[in-house]
Amino acid sequence: MAPLVLIFSIFLLSFSSSISSQKVHPLDPLTPSEFTLIQTIVQKAYSGSNHNLTFQYVGLEEPEKATVLQWQSKPHSVKPPRRALVHARSNLQTLEIIVDLSTRSIVSKQVHVGQGFPMFTEDEQVAASELPFSYGPFIESIKKRNLNISQVVCTTLSVGWFGEVTPKRSEIKVQCFYTNGTANYYLRSVEGITLTVDLDDMKIVQYQDRIRVPVPKAEGTDFRFSKQKPPFGPRLKGTGVVPPNGDPGFKVDGHVISWVNWAFHLGFDVRVGPVISLASIYDIEKHKYRRVLYRAYISELFVPYMDPTEEMYFKTYFDCGEFGFGQSAVSLEPLTDCPANAVFFDAYYAGQDGSPVKTTNAICVFEQHAGNIMWRHTETGLPKEVREVRQDVSLVVRMVSTVGNYDYILDWEFKPSGSIKAGVGLTGVLATKAVPYTHIDQINRDVYGAFLAENTVATHHDHFLNYYLDLDVDGQDNSFVRTDLVTRRASGNNTPRKSYWDIVRETAKTESDAKIKVGLRPSEYTVINPNKKTKVGNDISYRLMPGSVASPLLTSDDYPQIRAAFTNYNVWVTPYNKSEKWAGGKFVGRSRGDDNLEIWTLRNRKIENKDIVLWYTIGFHHVPCQEEYPVMPTLSGGFELRPANFFESNPVLKVIPAMHVSWPNCTTHH
Repeated sequence: MAPLVLIFSIFLLSFSSSISSQKVHPLDPLTPSEFTLIQTIVQKAYSGSNHNLTFQYVGLEEPEKATVLQWQSKPHSVKPPRRALVHARSNLQTLEIIVDLSTRSIVSKQVHVGQGFPMFTEDEQVAASELPFSYGPFIESIKKRNLNISQVVCTTLSVGWFGEVTPKRSEIKVQCFYTNGTANYYLRSVEGITLTVDLDDMKIVQYQDRIRVPVPKAEGTDFRFSKQKPPFGPRLKGTGVVPPNGDPGFKVDGHVISWVNWAFHLGFDVRVGPVISLASIYDIEKHKYRRVLYRAYISELFVPYMDPTEEMYFKTYFDCGEFGFGQSAVSLEPLTDCPANAVFFDAYYAGQDGSPVKTTNAICVFEQHAGNIMWRHTETGLPKEVREVRQDVSLVVRMVSTVGNYDYILDWEFKPSGSIKAGVGLTGVLATKAVPYTHIDQINRDVYGAFLAENTVATHHDHFLNYYLDLDVDGQDNSFVRTDLVTRRASGNNTPRKSYWDIVRETAKTESDAKIKVGLRPSEYTVINPNKKTKVGNDISYRLMPGSVASPLLTSDDYPQIRAAFTNYNVWVTPYNKSEKWAGGKFVGRSRGDDNLEIWTLRNRKIENKDIVLWYTIGFHHVPCQEEYPVMPTLSGGFELRPANFFESNPVLKVIPAMHVSWPNCTTHH
């Protein structure tokens, strides 16, 4: 495989070097040199601060949508401003700063006076996790458990909010694990010890050693192949698609990717990870690209654990707003995370001191040849049988974010038929706690989870992912339509039928009309362009095909649910507002639920024939089982955006069939 790797390395180098030679796209992610410039400008402005200045979030300050669209249609007619949004901490305050990179100046700065704190940085999490090892009470607790402190590791957990008076300081929890005999330390918790760290002063402000139970055994927990013992199996045979002459099957111009009949912009953000923008599909009948998506990404992931005990109750994570999907991105492994025909892209974000941090191979893009069928039909009613089949190929954009024990596989899949599929795979390691039991028959109380191994319980929990989907279905002004399938009684004497179903369409006028809990009744959901029709008069539209449906089971007055109110409905629709980007609010750490998607929609703004944003939440209720121990096979979910009267007819009817080749394992009928 060495020549193939070399080919892609050469391509990647040409891609990286081409960025500097291309005209900067207004939605391009910030570059390393831009991060350095932002660092210099902000540090100079706050040089007189008497407390350390830390960069918690640095991302592109998205230009006005109208300006971006004007630039796209006529690149030389307007020059969008190149600006960055900075969330920083200094002197016990959260700062909101906008830096103009072209003028090298700060154009806006203010102190955040509301609730919540910005994202944790990687540096402060590492520093907090090291504090216990020089803290006397912790050292003593480890000695009492007869553990070797050199084999103890600690990790950080968000604090949450549980009704307390507005906190003045950013804090984080720390809990610890034992590594002796395994790399899978999450399954060997040192139960009962919890520390709270003040991140502004980087010191331990609360210590608790409440209970003592055995540390679970290391045997059977390691996921490394080199540590496994016979018997082995099953054996997998590696297959892959190798592109001819190193051609990946798609073209890259800066951050714009073109493939088959699709073109879109691929960005990256430290908080949300991959960002898809300006996704348009070429219509061969109209001889032009037609826009489908202006901007799309995962805006928040809420993971509440269902254990109300002292050591667990606060585990109600907001993985994007607290830890950052982009910051938690890991380098992808060629040939395993991504197939042989993948092209890899690096990503950059600002570290705590503002310096650029590089994640190598953070995103991969590849053509997926999975043996799927695009469309087919066999007609046997003719004198001679007719059979037509078209194989399906799609383009996948992939990133993996490892947030603590969980690995999230994030996919955006584009299909020639016009569909966009968003997929998420859940894998990694379950969050467990140690218990005194060695068999399920010994348990005589609620342990709030599944008993999977000796001394080990995996806690029940949820995953709720909210997607920001700014659909521009063949133009900006769209409407949201709900179509209910309603049972009717058949009437009259001309039919023996007693019933049938029909449809009832309702166009949402305001935000309240569009709040939907999917699955309560049979319905379809479409975003239409009411200003354009097909030749036969149908509204041009795209349909939301829901995926895994789950509704929150926490009570509405529970503090985590107040903060994560965006999970109360699966579907929300809001008028486009550039400042409304993250469903959990701007500052999620220790937030109180007063700035999130639910609060914004209380204004009940008009959404009919407007530039609208669809927010869609998929969910998983997770009851762990033994097959997910010691490492979890991927659990997949997602949804699809599918054209519905967007084209005049099947857009892949005239797709050129793949070239037939001799295949030794089948008989071809002619």
